[in-house]
Amino acid sequence: MNIESLKLFCLVVDEGSISQAARLNYVSQPAVTRQIHQLEDFYGTLLFDRTDGKMKVTEAGKLLYPFAKSIVRDFNRSKEVMKQAMGDYHTTLHVGASLTIGEYLLPSLLGLFKKQYPEIKVSLTIKNTPGVIEDLANEVIDLALVEGIFDNGGFIVEKFAEDELILVCSPDHEWEGQIDIEELINERMILRETISGTRVIVDSMLKKHGILEKIENYMELGSTQAIKSAVEAGLGISILPRLTVDRELKQGILREITINEIHIKRNLWLVKKNQRFHKTSVTNFLDFIKNRDVK
Repeated sequence: MNIESLKLFCLVVDEGSISQAARLNYVSQPAVTRQIHQLEDFYGTLLFDRTDGKMKVTEAGKLLYPFAKSIVRDFNRSKEVMKQAMGDYHTTLHVGASLTIGEYLLPSLLGLFKKQYPEIKVSLTIKNTPGVIEDLANEVIDLALVEGIFDNGGFIVEKFAEDELILVCSPDHEWEGQIDIEELINERMILRETISGTRVIVDSMLKKHGILEKIENYMELGSTQAIKSAVEAGLGISILPRLTVDRELKQGILREITINEIHIKRNLWLVKKNQRFHKTSVTNFLDFIKNRDVK
């Protein structure tokens, strides 16, 4: 048995297939199968049930998984600590962000971070909130920056900024200034997909005020940019994070409308795993975020 066997075992469990694990680890499928067989020989039991052409983790495999994950994680950290101690370590930082944060807030923020720490190599993965949290759980990324509501799953969660969701329409819309929330019923709402962090907050607000189930005319689009273009073209209205429409509001491409007595604020969260040792790059980034007024 070796660390590579445990690493590949965990990868097969996470991905659900040997072929995907092989692709992600840049090895052949027979190489992965050989490592799994070595583990099974070592423990004297099957770790996967291969009946009917499908792979399922056995009960023994489920018992081994958390131990294997912990061993691989501690081994990787030990390598990082030793390289740092010897002064021969080019630090890396893997950040995951939900769509709004990753597309509109982080690029400039990471640019400033790189100026302060040019030796750190930074990679950014952008997904919806559930996808980012899953990557953090599987240690694909070091830190997650997300908006919206999610099950913290034992992670350490800290607020690093806040944003406001606002109602926007095209410049040609009849609305001006303020409206009552009931006026939304007669409009076509253009919304993100249901698993979007922004969509969850909007739906929650509309439901709270008895409006959600009364809105029958709506459209779902898969990106904020697509929604902005649709609103600009007069296809409907939307409620979007202010940080995503700041440029369009300044240019007069979109118009902000106030909903009487409605203020939708949301926190932006920095999420990390509870670990004894953090990479130097992670510590540097945490200090950088805490010492900045992020808007």
